[in-house]
Amino acid sequence: MKLPRDLSGAQLAKALARIGYSTTRQTGSHLRLTIASPSEHHVTIPLHDPLRVGTLAAILADVADHQEMTRDELLDRLFG
Repeated sequence: MKLPRDLSGAQLAKALARIGYSTTRQTGSHLRLTIASPSEHHVTIPLHDPLRVGTLAAILADVADHQEMTRDELLDRLFG
């Protein structure tokens, strides 16, 4: 699946909330999301509109690695 090109940081945070991530803090224009299971994992998302493609790809790769799935599987769960 192709990466969305017009996704904002707030939209990504909302999509990640569907798989269990919750906002733990905000510093300036960055959100920190945390999930507790299967192990604790933190990801920082800039609240830019739109997110740069490389930034989005790096965040999704990190989350997919922690969730033990491919990036395409994660994209299907988040946006499919």
